[in-house]
Amino acid sequence: MLCLVHGANTEAMIRVRAAVADDLPQMMEIAKRSVTAAQWTPEQYQKMLSSGRVVLVIEDDARVMGFIAGRGAAEEWEIENVAVAAPARRRGLGSHLLGEFLHHVRNRQGKEVFLEVRESNHAARKLYEKWAFIEAGRRKSYYQNPPEDALILKFYFPQMG
Repeated sequence: MLCLVHGANTEAMIRVRAAVADDLPQMMEIAKRSVTAAQWTPEQYQKMLSSGRVVLVIEDDARVMGFIAGRGAAEEWEIENVAVAAPARRRGLGSHLLGEFLHHVRNRQGKEVFLEVRESNHAARKLYEKWAFIEAGRRKSYYQNPPEDALILKFYFPQMG
């Protein structure tokens, strides 16, 4: 998917595409610099690409600026990891990436998507709320460093017909 994003004096090419092995170093660096992203090992990133997951990256002028990874079983899907590079935040790239992920899930007959988010991660919660995710539960002390509860958020696709 391609789209143009108009800035003050520039026009940038934003593209969402499936992640490939060459993207892994950039994805790991983005995650490492994002305190809210899941910190996976290099082996977990490698396995992610060969395990049937939906893994998308968002590029800004051919540079990977973020990614989203998730998996599904029949109608239920889970977003496992999301990260956007600091210079790309607050520009709508995370929302664009999430929208593309939801589009992929819908095309695979998914009916709902869930994720865990730190209770204190207000920016992420605001993004998910914008996309109509609702709080569906809580996991006590799910996160470490620092210890914190996870909110379970769910998105339900509108039923047609």
